[in-house]
Amino acid sequence: MARRVIVHLLNEDPVVAELERLPEPGDTNIVVLDPRRQDGKPIHYLSDSATTVMFPMHRVSSIELFAEEMAVEEEVRIYREDEGISSR
Repeated sequence: MARRVIVHLLNEDPVVAELERLPEPGDTNIVVLDPRRQDGKPIHYLSDSATTVMFPMHRVSSIELFAEEMAVEEEVRIYREDEGISSR
């Protein structure tokens, strides 16, 4: 499942994209899908038809992950406690 990330590149504007998997410590490149600027516009140094881009890791300063996409949905149940009050 792809997750939305913001990739911060050295000396470039941040890139919003989809990431299939987090990079491993030994990876030299990062592959992102559907790259775009934060305002949704195309990136000026990519062709308009580019859907997948590989950035070298030495150009990546950081990758932002979003908590709401990483959180696992939990089932919440509310139980009504019986107060145990009886009429005597």
